[in-house]
Amino acid sequence: MLVAALVTGLLLQPQAHRAEAAPTTFAHPGVTVSRAQLDFARSKVDAGAQPWKGAFDQMTASKYADLNRTPKPRATVECGSYSNPNYGCTDEREDAIAAYTDALAWYITRDDRYAKKSIQLMDAWSAVIKEHTNSNAPLQTGWAGSSWPKAAEIIKYTYTGSWANSGRFATMLRDVYLPKVIGGSNSNGNWELSMMEAAVGISVFLEDRTSYDKAMAKFRTRTAAYVYLASDGDLPKTVPSQNLDTRDKIVNYWQGQSTFVTGLTQETCRDLTHTGYGISAISHVAETSRIQGQDLYGTDVGERLRQALGFQSKYQLGTAVPGWLCGGSLTLGLGPVTEVGYNALHNRLGIAMTNTQALTEQNRPAGSNNLFVAWETLTHGDNPS
Repeated sequence: MLVAALVTGLLLQPQAHRAEAAPTTFAHPGVTVSRAQLDFARSKVDAGAQPWKGAFDQMTASKYADLNRTPKPRATVECGSYSNPNYGCTDEREDAIAAYTDALAWYITRDDRYAKKSIQLMDAWSAVIKEHTNSNAPLQTGWAGSSWPKAAEIIKYTYTGSWANSGRFATMLRDVYLPKVIGGSNSNGNWELSMMEAAVGISVFLEDRTSYDKAMAKFRTRTAAYVYLASDGDLPKTVPSQNLDTRDKIVNYWQGQSTFVTGLTQETCRDLTHTGYGISAISHVAETSRIQGQDLYGTDVGERLRQALGFQSKYQLGTAVPGWLCGGSLTLGLGPVTEVGYNALHNRLGIAMTNTQALTEQNRPAGSNNLFVAWETLTHGDNPS
């Protein structure tokens, strides 16, 4: 109990002054997954150990690992609300996930065909895409822009073959993706969190310290406004640009929820699927930051992530919804989003997370949400590296 209290106390300490500062030297590969984590996963797959071997088999059997996949790039990707219209939206997201899937498959197997397929997908898009348009453009850019740098980091820094167009790919990220996400969003919080995930990952690949710092600052502000802690006071924290300056405005923004309890998120009463998008992005940025040398898990980010995971997991597992919460009804569907945060907080820091552990183990191997989450049992499941 004393150890748990000390750990919890650590997580609640004020934010370190330099916790959001870019590293002097970036670590590569360093977007969501590190070389040490990849090596651990590879060793487990080679040994036939579970759950990693099952996760690897799931990944290589998926459509994303198909070596006959034909990329479908567009100059203009147009995505309206809920991807309607859908002109290249699904194609872009899935090609980006496929590039990451192939990069992982390359690292685990050392089969050059996977590295070359990942490069083919990245090259196809970097040769063509110019812009994202319509109302969902910022979110679409955030989703695809979260997967591209994960793929590129592994290929650029571990594949010894040729990637002649890596510079063009970097230009694509710098000119097409980064400007669309770096400014953030005043929509539901999962938008800005996903956009900052993309901005942080792109900044690592580009070694852009200025953009990294800007994205991380927005991420810290949005995370504090997305997950409520009792220590925040009577009302949740807000993002200043949204002008949520009355209780009524805040309650409306929190989907009509007027009772605030630790672990509740701004979108819990919308549905757990969108809430999962936000939680996933928080965990991904925290993991990238850890790899880059600034451990956000020891700040309020880690505490908010821990509480959000536990709160949502409890109801996803079937706990009855009380009347004060979302009118007594929740729309479930959290998704494969618990592995990264659970591994960092429970396995590395030793914090008890009973509900999150039960849901994580129940859902293994965690697959893809077909948007920006993929194969996290393989990369982060009980991974000590």
